[in-house]
Amino acid sequence: MRRTLALMALCILPFAATAEETKPDFATLVADSVSVGDNRRLVATGHVEVLYGDIRLTAPRVAYDRENDTLSIDGPIRVTTENDTVILASAAELSPDLAEGILYSARMVMDRELQIAAADIQRMGGRYTVLNKTVASVCRICSESQEPLWQIRAERVIHDEERQRLFFTNARLELLGVPVFYLPRLSIPDPSLKRATGFLSPKIRTSDILGTGVKIPYFIAIGDHQDVTLTPYVSEETRTLEWRYRRAFRAGDIELNGAFSNDDLKQTSTRAFLFAEGTFDLPKDFTLEFDLKMVSDPDYLFDYDFSDDNRLENTISINRTRKDELIQGDLAYFEPLRDTATDSSNPARTGDVSYRRRFVPPVIGGIAGFTLSGRGAYRNSSQDTDGSDYDSYGDGMDVTRVSAGLDWRGDHVFSNGMVLAAIGAVDMDLYYVNDDIELEGTHTRITPAAALELRWPFAASTASGGTHVLEPLLQLAWSDQDDGNIPDEDSILLEFDEANLTALSRFPGEDAREAGLRASIGLGWTWTDPSGWSVGTTVGRILRAEDLGQFSQGSGLDGLTSDWMSVLQLSLPSNLLLWNRTLFDDSYDVTKTDLRVNWTPGRFALGTSYTWIAPDASVGRNDKVSEWELEASYQFHDYWTGRTDWRYDAVERNYYDAGVGLMFQNDCLTVDLSVSRRFSSSTTRRESTDFALLVQFAGFGSSSSGTAQARRCTRF
Repeated sequence: MRRTLALMALCILPFAATAEETKPDFATLVADSVSVGDNRRLVATGHVEVLYGDIRLTAPRVAYDRENDTLSIDGPIRVTTENDTVILASAAELSPDLAEGILYSARMVMDRELQIAAADIQRMGGRYTVLNKTVASVCRICSESQEPLWQIRAERVIHDEERQRLFFTNARLELLGVPVFYLPRLSIPDPSLKRATGFLSPKIRTSDILGTGVKIPYFIAIGDHQDVTLTPYVSEETRTLEWRYRRAFRAGDIELNGAFSNDDLKQTSTRAFLFAEGTFDLPKDFTLEFDLKMVSDPDYLFDYDFSDDNRLENTISINRTRKDELIQGDLAYFEPLRDTATDSSNPARTGDVSYRRRFVPPVIGGIAGFTLSGRGAYRNSSQDTDGSDYDSYGDGMDVTRVSAGLDWRGDHVFSNGMVLAAIGAVDMDLYYVNDDIELEGTHTRITPAAALELRWPFAASTASGGTHVLEPLLQLAWSDQDDGNIPDEDSILLEFDEANLTALSRFPGEDAREAGLRASIGLGWTWTDPSGWSVGTTVGRILRAEDLGQFSQGSGLDGLTSDWMSVLQLSLPSNLLLWNRTLFDDSYDVTKTDLRVNWTPGRFALGTSYTWIAPDASVGRNDKVSEWELEASYQFHDYWTGRTDWRYDAVERNYYDAGVGLMFQNDCLTVDLSVSRRFSSSTTRRESTDFALLVQFAGFGSSSSGTAQARRCTRF
C-alpha cells in the first residue's frame, strides 16, 4: 500500500499560540492510510508516525478529534523524546503536540538504563511526566523470575525534564523482592544528568585502628564549573569529615582534598590534612602547576589510609614546551613524616630552573643544543660536619649551582646501511657550598666530551614470513676527569640500562659527570613471528681504559669492565608480556635483576614483578633487596570477580601489605568487598587491617561505563 503523507495543518488547528519559539507550528503525520470524516475526525492506520519537533510517536492507529483537540492512539505505542527517553504503552489519549495527555499500561525507559513501569503515565505541560503505581529498576527482568535484583516501588514518580530529576512518593527499595528500606520522599537525578547534588554510594569500613564505621559522601554541584564533596566518617574511634573541592576555570583547574578528625589516637584530639593541586595556562604558552600538602601530625595520613608517603613534597612549577625550546622552573619544600637517619642529609628546600634550546648549526649541520640551568638545595640544619648518615657531607650543607652546556650530534648513513654519528659536548659548572667543613666555598668545573658511534642494522625475512632485525653497535667516548671537589646531590642512585648504554654520562643528574676513555659495545636482536608473537633482546657493557673509581660496586658500572647488561622482552598472542633486565659480571654473579610479567588470558589477569639488588653501602643499602609484588584477578563467573595483591620482602620474610577482594558486578548492581592488611617495621607506625564494603546501584546520575556484564535470563 502506498504510504500517504499529510500535514496535520490540513485538519488540525495551528499550535502557534502555545508553542515555544523553538518548536514547529505544526505536527507531521505519516501513515499507510489516512481518512477524514466531516472535517472533525481524522483516522490514520498502518505504520503511523507522528513527528513534533524532537518527539516521535509510532503506533498502528491514530485518531484525531478536532472538536476535542486530542489524539486517540491504539497500541503498541512508542514515544521517543529529545533526551533519549522512550515511553511504551498499550493505549493513549494525547494532545496533538504530545505535551499533554495520558498513556495506559506504560513503561518509560530513560537513557537506555532506568526502566519505570506504571499503571498509567500522564504528560503535563511538555515538562512533567507523572507515573502512577510504579516499579523502577535498571535490572533486566527474566521470565522465570519476575523479581529483579533490586527495584524501587513507589506510589507516584514525577519526572521533571527541565531539572532532569525524578521525585518518588512513598518509595520502597526491594532486593530480590524483599523490602529493605522505605522513604516517604525520594529525589534522585535521572540517568541523563551528569552532575547533581545528592548522596553518593556509602562505604562501610572496619579498621584495627579506627574500628567499624561508615562513610556517606554527599556531592554538591555549584554550577557547571565547581563542586564540593563532603564525606562524614563515623566509627567507634573517630568523628571525621572528609572533603573535596574542585573548580574549573577558563585557563585551568584546581582540586583541594582534606579532612578534619576528632579521635583519641593522639594527645591532640583535632587532626587535619590539606592537599591542593592545580594547573593554569599563563600568557605566552607558559603553564603553572602546583601541588601543596599539609598535615597536622606525621601519623594522620597513615592512620586513616589517606597516604603512605614517607614525606610531603610541596612543589610549584612554571614551564613552557615548544618545538625547539624547553623552559622549566620549580620550587619544592620537603617535610619528612618518619624519623630516619637520612632526614638531616636530605634537602628541605630546593629550587631548579633550566632553559634548553635546540638548533641546526650552519656549515656543519646536525643538531645542536644549548642548556642553561641553576639549582639551589638548602637544609634546615646548620651543622657543618657529618652525623650518622652514610654520606660524608655536613648535615647542614647548602649547595647552589649554575651550569651551562653546549652539545652537538651529526649522523651519516652509508650506502650499506651503516650509521656513523659524531657527538660533542662541553659543560661548565659553578658551585657555591655552605655549612660543610671540607667543601665550604666556590668550586668550578669544565667537562668536555666527545664520542664516535657506529651502528649497523640488519633485517632479514624468512620464507614463513617472520622477520629478524639485528643491530650491533660500538661507541668510543672520552670526557675530562672530574676534580672530585663537587658535592654529589642528585647522582647518587644509578641505573645501568639499555637507554643509557651509549650516553656520554650515566649519572642521572648534573653533580657528577662520567669521565675517562671508554667504549660501549652492544648487540640488539628482535624476531617477529607471523603467528603474532615476538621476542627481543639487548646485551651490552662498558670497557674503560682506566678505573677512576667514580662508580660503586653495587651500580654494575665499576671497574675496567662493567657488568653485562641484558634485556629480554617476550610478547605472546595469549596476551603474555614478559620483560627482564639483569646486570651480571663475568662470573655470572648478579648485581641486579628486575622481572615483570603481565598475563591476561581471558578471565584471568596477572601482573607481577620481582626485584633483586645487591648490597651497596655507598648509597646506604647495607642489605640486599629482594621484593616481590603481585596483582591478580579471576572472573570465575560472568558477574563475580576475585582479586588479590601483595608486596613481599623476601629478605625480612615479611609482607609490606596484602589484600584480597570479591566483587559482584552486572549492568544494574555492584557489590565490592575487600580486606587489606598493612604491615610496618617502624616503631611509630601500627599495623592495621581494613575491611571495606561498597554497594552501588546503577542507573542514577550517570551512564553505565560499558564494562559491566549484562544480566542474562539463565539461572546461576
